[in-house]
Amino acid sequence: MGSRNVIIFGSQWGDEGKGKIVDWLTESVGGVVRFQGGHNAGHTLVIGGRKQVLRLIPSGMLRPDVICYIGNGVVVSPEALTKEIDELKASGVDPEPRLRVSGSCPLILPSHVALDQAREARRGNAKIGTTGRGIGPAYEDKVARRAVRVNDLRDPAGFRARVTDLMEYHNFLLTKYYGAEALDPNAVADEVLGYSDRILPMVHDVPALLAAAMARGENLLFEGAQGVLLDVDHGTYPFVTSSNCSAGAAAAGAGVGPGALHFVLGIVKAYTTRVGGGPFPTELSDAIGARLAEKGNEFGSVTGRPRRCGWIDAPALKRAIQLNGVGGLCITKLDVLDGLERVKLCVGYEVDGERVDLLPFGAEAVARCEPVYEEMPGWSENTFGLTDYDALPTNARRYIERISTLVGAPIDIVSTGPDRDQTILLRHPFA
Repeated sequence: MGSRNVIIFGSQWGDEGKGKIVDWLTESVGGVVRFQGGHNAGHTLVIGGRKQVLRLIPSGMLRPDVICYIGNGVVVSPEALTKEIDELKASGVDPEPRLRVSGSCPLILPSHVALDQAREARRGNAKIGTTGRGIGPAYEDKVARRAVRVNDLRDPAGFRARVTDLMEYHNFLLTKYYGAEALDPNAVADEVLGYSDRILPMVHDVPALLAAAMARGENLLFEGAQGVLLDVDHGTYPFVTSSNCSAGAAAAGAGVGPGALHFVLGIVKAYTTRVGGGPFPTELSDAIGARLAEKGNEFGSVTGRPRRCGWIDAPALKRAIQLNGVGGLCITKLDVLDGLERVKLCVGYEVDGERVDLLPFGAEAVARCEPVYEEMPGWSENTFGLTDYDALPTNARRYIERISTLVGAPIDIVSTGPDRDQTILLRHPFA
């Protein structure tokens, strides 16, 4: 029997709970692959009540014997990667024997971080809301063909020369345009080369390893970061991240053919959140929004920033499904809605007097969207931790089924809490 490969992606603006679902599904796979983003993504896992936040390392690492791959579409901070490895070691998990890093990953340098923070400071109230970790500038250097990459660490002299050339450009921007301090190229090169001995033993030809795993019949899980509404092409541009978060990026970002990707599972909260700037049609700036934030513990796992909260947005979800070829959905954080007398679903928008049923492209167009709501009765019963769909309150099931009808996709999984075991399975993506 051949391998079956599944892509998991965020169907909203990120923070949907992808990490838990990746970890939960990893029992069915031989490997988990990150294919885009950087350490600006935080995936929170709770196993047996114990919390672990992963940023760069794939969320399958907490399953023994599973190989974890960092694909070429990921930008890698050597400092962040080694720090995360040490954090896992301190918790009793040694990632190094099971971690494979593509040598084609662009490196995030300290100057990328400086540029990211200087740029956001210059924008003032118009800032994008980046994490300030250098992700965007690193991707800019990648597409401009001036990046230094993980494989460059193998030649220290050549690496130093490439960093010096790149830093001439970075320092020009920092000093002449942003009015910030210049960085010492030699100090930057020394700092990054200092991680070589730890990183290089984990560097491999990831596309070849993935091809070999599939030839052996191993299932693979491809893990996206952020959410499709933050995709640099398809999101609320310019309030987006710097990479493609959509399922289609898995092929290019990992080095596998599109035909090897068999099923797409979209992760979606039972409501909607967003971090940072940009339009958010269903945002609630009232007591209900505050209640969702408090009960859902809506603070960024990497930055601690509060998340903006609102009702679920069917037109946005329909756009995500359209863009990603979704085969099924997983609804997370259903329990956060417990106790609400009424719940609302955005079923469309009014835009300049016309009804629209899909989220438009770009921030300016989205900002003109006035949500059209449908109201349903809520439920007072507790759904937290339930593992049987029939045990859910009737109104909770009706709410889930209404979402499925509105967006035209089946609900395969319902998450009722952060722990691995607090999950309702309706249809297995690897079946």
